[in-house]
Amino acid sequence: MTRHDEINAGSGCSVAVVIPCYKVLDSISEVVHGVLDFADLIVVVDDHCPEKSGQYVEKMFLNDKVKVIYHDVNTGVGGAVLSGYQFAFDYGVDVIVKMDGDGQMDPLYLNDLVDPILNGTADYTKGNRFFDVESTAQMPLVRLIGNVGLSFFTKMSSGYWNIFDPTNGYTAISASVARNLPFEKIQKGYFFESDVLFRLNILRAVVMDVSMAAKYGNEISNLNILNEFAKFLFLNLKNFGKRIIYSYFIRDFNYASIELLFGFFLSIFGVLFGLVSWVEASQQEAIATAGTVMLASLPIILGTQLLLGFLNYDMRNIPITVLHK
Repeated sequence: MTRHDEINAGSGCSVAVVIPCYKVLDSISEVVHGVLDFADLIVVVDDHCPEKSGQYVEKMFLNDKVKVIYHDVNTGVGGAVLSGYQFAFDYGVDVIVKMDGDGQMDPLYLNDLVDPILNGTADYTKGNRFFDVESTAQMPLVRLIGNVGLSFFTKMSSGYWNIFDPTNGYTAISASVARNLPFEKIQKGYFFESDVLFRLNILRAVVMDVSMAAKYGNEISNLNILNEFAKFLFLNLKNFGKRIIYSYFIRDFNYASIELLFGFFLSIFGVLFGLVSWVEASQQEAIATAGTVMLASLPIILGTQLLLGFLNYDMRNIPITVLHK
């Protein structure tokens, strides 16, 4: 009995694996073969691949559980994954795994991703390549630096301060939770995984990191973190603003909301008053009085303390109640 059979025998749940394909002809066969014994459904999405990966898979795998869908235009990794999700919904699966077609994601971790969803401890799981120091040491330096920077901004924008490695596309999600995602609003490009985390926080879904090692061979990633960094930064800041407004001023209003308001305006007032006073004193070649210094510094100190209080609340305000049954 395979591990897949054991899972389904005990839970009655079915699993689909979605594999977006774009310029992965050299590795896609190995990827599909690696999940054949695990998944009930394998959805290969040919995202207008110039190498015709979809046709290759159809010729190589004459198996009813392997399905190929085609895009007339390239939609990006996010667009391909969402198409796979929609296809999997029609089959009534319980859990949907997203796995890249470049061969960097080891199928041995499929159970680790799916189990927390099947046993009701998470709605969404994702890989984290930073738990193991030995594995991290094998990561190319550019990816390592880029991922560390992007991880902080994704924590801030998504509200999941407990996760790391946001560009890791090895994920699993409860199908019932995935149905509630606003597909038309989610970013379709490389920002897809980070944007999904933001949308999941709005739903208050439970997200869990799963420790895993990445496989780095001779393949060339289509994602250039340095080129995408500015875009990621802008989109993360945009999502951060939307999350704060929605979570602390529309959906709820509590003491953290007050801390944020007073902290922000006190800090701004202190900085602006201090700058104006400094300019006036410089023009008059005078020394600022103690009262002026206090009037500038005290709001900054109080504002900073209030903002830190808000940050502490936000870091503890992580969803803990699983949505799916």
